[in-house]
Amino acid sequence: MITTPTELGLIALVTHARDVPSEEREAFAAAAAELGSDPRAMTIRTCHRAEVYALPEDPTPDGAPALVLPVLPDGGRRLAGDEAVRHLLAVAAGLDSVVVGEDQILHQLRDCLSERHLAGFESCSASCAEDGMAGQGDAALHPVLERLFQIALHVGREARSWRDGPARSLADVALDRIEGEMGPVAGRRLLVVGAGRMGRLAALGIGRRGGLPLVSNRSADRAATLAYDAGGSIAPYGEDEALPDVDGIVLAISSTWSLPPRAAASLIASSTPVVDLSSPPALDAAFRARLGSRFVSVDDLARNPQDEIRERLRRRIGRLLDEADGEFNQWVRTRAAVPTIQALADHAENRRADEIDRLFRRAPELEPHERELVEQMSRRLVAGLLHAPLATLNDDTTGDLERAARALFSI
Repeated sequence: MITTPTELGLIALVTHARDVPSEEREAFAAAAAELGSDPRAMTIRTCHRAEVYALPEDPTPDGAPALVLPVLPDGGRRLAGDEAVRHLLAVAAGLDSVVVGEDQILHQLRDCLSERHLAGFESCSASCAEDGMAGQGDAALHPVLERLFQIALHVGREARSWRDGPARSLADVALDRIEGEMGPVAGRRLLVVGAGRMGRLAALGIGRRGGLPLVSNRSADRAATLAYDAGGSIAPYGEDEALPDVDGIVLAISSTWSLPPRAAASLIASSTPVVDLSSPPALDAAFRARLGSRFVSVDDLARNPQDEIRERLRRRIGRLLDEADGEFNQWVRTRAAVPTIQALADHAENRRADEIDRLFRRAPELEPHERELVEQMSRRLVAGLLHAPLATLNDDTTGDLERAARALFSI
């Protein structure tokens, strides 16, 4: 009987910006993407982490090939069983982030789970269409991973409900770093390159601090929308565009930021700080080297001390993690009893059906409504007799009751 996450074969492969450089994290994430929608694996990817949670030893009765996991780079960690569970819960609670309690990782967990649910629905829809059937299928995710991620999401939501101050993000840390170099943002012009989630947080943060955000993005419409929302203005995007006169730059894009020679020379000659939240970096290594200490990567931010939380809140979150860890372990233990519960229910139903069939053959004079009453009575009788045994089996954490049930009922 499987009673622990370790016996399940659950593992986590973890790469974080504190320990693994951006380029190597991205290579690991690209290799993890080869797992596709395999139900035995789930990948989390943000600007400062790439992680895989998997059940590589899970049997594949459908003939699927063995799960081949990506190779961990130097500095990566392989966690097994309870360690993997505890790590994901801490990640969801925001304790393992560059900014303790930040919301972005919770959004990422939710998005990952939603994408897998959608993949499962689309896969089922396609197969149902081929079979001439209709209906919605289960999520394309192993039930153990599904349960673990659902519990982690609950932990994340609960932990953030205790927050007594405004939410902070990695973009706030970037602005703190810029202010450390040039002084308060208020009254200054800062360029934000990128209009995605992190670019939005940076632009809005500049506006809240009294600065003027200039938003540059490949999509001019998205740049204009963000600039309007943040109370700023737009800046041109493209290799042929001049660099605007700004006091600081935040990069948050998924591609290389190319500058024409004159703009690049102007930036290098200036004292403008550049914080790159992109992973991999939006500036090439040679350009970064010429900027020197004025360039700050997401890895640099990750290696700095984290924001602190009050000790009382840390203890409270610790208790929450303990409870969630116990809930998952209890589910794992009781999950092993499910086949026995089903076998016992099937055994009872088969015996009931045989007896009813025998009765109806011996009493052919019974009217249809009388037969229906007998059927209802027999079903209620069996359900009533099985209720307590099945409920007890569902709470079996040792396997002793499961083995006893199989022996008593020869199932």
